[in-house]
Amino acid sequence: MSNFQNKYVSFAALDQFGRAWSIDEAQAMKCGYTIFQDAWGNIEFRASLIGCYTQIVDDQQFTLTIQIKAATDPGMHNAALLNVPVSCSYGPWQPREIVCETNYMEVSVRRNVPPISKDILQDQPEDWASAFAEAKTGAPSVWHIVFHMDSGEKSMLVEEAQAAGYGINMTDTRIVLRAPYNASQAQKVEISGVPFSSVRSSTYYKQRWMLLMVDTAVACPIDGVTYTKETITWTIPKRVSPLLIGVDTLKELRIEMGVNLYKLSTQDIKSRGYILASNKEAIIVKIPIGALGGNYKSHVVDGKLMITYRINTFVEHLWEDDKRGITKHLILKKISTPLQLVPIRITDYTKINLWLFNATVGSFLPDVDLVGVTVGNSGPLTLPEAEKWSCKILEIKQPNGSKDYLVQIPFDAPGVEKEYVPDHFRNYTTNPVLLFRVIPQAETFEVPVPLSALVKDAVLPHAEGFCDDEALYLVVKRGNVDENWLPFVGNTPLTQETTQTLGYGLQDNRTHLALRVPRFAPHVFLEEINSFGIVTTFQLQFKDHLSQTEMIEFTISCSFSPNNLIECQPNGTVVVSALKLVGMPDLEPSTLVLRDKRCRPASVTKAGAVFLFNVTSCGTTRKFENGIMTYENVVLYFLPGQAIPVYQLKCACQYFIGKMLLFQYSPAQAPSPSILPGTGQLELALKLARDQSYRDFYLNSEYPISRYLREPLYFQVELLHSQDPQLELFLEDCWATASPDRKSFPQWDIVVDSCENTADTHQTIFHDVPNTSVPFPTHLKRFEVKMFTFVVNSQAVQGQIYFHCSAVICDSIQPSSDALCTRFCIPRRQRAGRSIDSSNDIQGYVSSGAIVIGRRNDP
Repeated sequence: MSNFQNKYVSFAALDQFGRAWSIDEAQAMKCGYTIFQDAWGNIEFRASLIGCYTQIVDDQQFTLTIQIKAATDPGMHNAALLNVPVSCSYGPWQPREIVCETNYMEVSVRRNVPPISKDILQDQPEDWASAFAEAKTGAPSVWHIVFHMDSGEKSMLVEEAQAAGYGINMTDTRIVLRAPYNASQAQKVEISGVPFSSVRSSTYYKQRWMLLMVDTAVACPIDGVTYTKETITWTIPKRVSPLLIGVDTLKELRIEMGVNLYKLSTQDIKSRGYILASNKEAIIVKIPIGALGGNYKSHVVDGKLMITYRINTFVEHLWEDDKRGITKHLILKKISTPLQLVPIRITDYTKINLWLFNATVGSFLPDVDLVGVTVGNSGPLTLPEAEKWSCKILEIKQPNGSKDYLVQIPFDAPGVEKEYVPDHFRNYTTNPVLLFRVIPQAETFEVPVPLSALVKDAVLPHAEGFCDDEALYLVVKRGNVDENWLPFVGNTPLTQETTQTLGYGLQDNRTHLALRVPRFAPHVFLEEINSFGIVTTFQLQFKDHLSQTEMIEFTISCSFSPNNLIECQPNGTVVVSALKLVGMPDLEPSTLVLRDKRCRPASVTKAGAVFLFNVTSCGTTRKFENGIMTYENVVLYFLPGQAIPVYQLKCACQYFIGKMLLFQYSPAQAPSPSILPGTGQLELALKLARDQSYRDFYLNSEYPISRYLREPLYFQVELLHSQDPQLELFLEDCWATASPDRKSFPQWDIVVDSCENTADTHQTIFHDVPNTSVPFPTHLKRFEVKMFTFVVNSQAVQGQIYFHCSAVICDSIQPSSDALCTRFCIPRRQRAGRSIDSSNDIQGYVSSGAIVIGRRNDP
């Protein structure tokens, strides 16, 4: 009756006069009806052959007319009415037939027996023997029933028994007793560990010349089912004592089983993996969980998806005893396994090259439907609405009847979050929540589908800085990862209001941020004092707007003239202002001393100390040279217990003979504080030599230059316009592209992390720069590569090739201060995020002109 799904349905039985008798739960147990829904909501109606309103002909032909009402509202208004006649034949009947339905027990006994004589009761210990005395004295021509219980016998008229919920009726040849499992006169007994419900009764009819008594005992198992993870085991004891009272000999005739009211052959049982076994004590049925004949059903418990396996089976047991002849015992059993949690599998097939989240969610039984989805902060959406959020969901049906769902969401769809991950990656994440409904119960549950993809597409913000006599300037070009990064100085967020308070100048148009910071403004630190001036540093951080985690930092350092730090007075008095360096935050200015440690500061502030001394005191030295008299001293700071100073500030006053002059001072052999990098443009050149001698190079006007495939190319990267022997040029990476844009694709690596590209079959060759060939060999790097062409989709790309290099300039005197100056291959982490990590090097890029592949004329 699948047509009645999602409707309110009621049943009635029509009698021989066409009158409708409504069937409720009590009426169903009394009259032999069973009504239930299967796993998919289909309604199944079963009726006993000898039920209340069945029309019976010769106890062989049986007809019942069922009236069905169906409506869409519980009040059954405007209900559709349908009369359904059903007919079948049955026979031959056994002397006693017992049916154990799911909601009632039924016994029918043959009543065509000869009249009872006085001595028939001798040696007959059956139940109805104890009712004989009452039957003899009872009123004639009236049906009675006597219930035998542990507390004694209880007699009722048939009408009274029917009012108590029993169904008692008679056909031409049989007497029928039908009882609920929980009838008031039913007793619970345990047989071989299996609980039974039993009604022991005798039914009699008395006439003056005859007394008809029938044993109408019935017993049915209540349980007997056990489970493992793989198997259902149903045990039915054979020797059901309430049915075998007075029996001496018992002969087993037949044991059969079936599913869904259909008997199974031995071959059917074997092919389905069932086991039907029998021993002296019991019948044992074993059914593999998931076997053919049953089905799985979905449920929702506490928001979690659960399943049970259900099967409607029966066992028919035929035996013969020496008292009642043949008994057919039919036991119908609805078996449902305990609830089991369903593991929901999420398989991520995300395709980064297509910028598409792609995942399957499953598997689900056919009684589970996807009804909605939540994407980001969208709230519950129907599937058509979800597509407007670029969330596409497809149902995938599997051969076994189950189904999966394919979820596809583009990386740029609403609700997809993007988070920066170091080394130029962005983590794309989304967490759609799928809403499912189990039918027909309409129970719902949710399945979150967390998806993530790590994509190397991050563009960090880039900063450039410069200085003038009054201020430091920092210009930050935004990338694609800092949309929610906020500028900070220290713990202070930079807004228009705070920059005005600090005396800064700020312009921020979301693509560029320009900042002007006066050189003595708050958050500008004194980094070093040397002969060139005062080195000041300003640090700008960008922090995540939610977690306040620092994401990147930019630093600019500038040198200003050290005005007013030293004063050489005509009377030989020297005034020195020793300022506290940012690299020594724990320095206590009051502990600073001069060369003569007894000379201490004349005054102290948080920022430093002022010394006032005469050129003839405090260990001041003097020397004469070319008519100039120079007085020198040094400001020192010692850590407790150490003899070597960690802070030295050299100061000097020079006097011309007959005249005093103010002179620059500088630290002597002072430990270098940690200096954060400044930014600036490198003056570099990438040249192509005509041969391996590196004596002659191609001019810019000669490009593009033609080279044959695999012909060597001799490149030189050079630092221009510098005569500082302490500087060394060092290569980070070199690569080739098919266009002048060094960021374009395709690309091929030539130098990786300062080393040859190990993935290249023709590896790069580095050439030394002889000390005698150029004035500053450390300003050059030379390498050789073989001419090649790009291959895209297995096709050689004909066209121009451009070569690019990234280089750094560092201090060759102290190479250990930076990994790039160690002249070894450097790990990737040394290069990535250089604007974050402290470093003393300066980075730049350089590119070549176009080089094209020449064609040889083959002989």
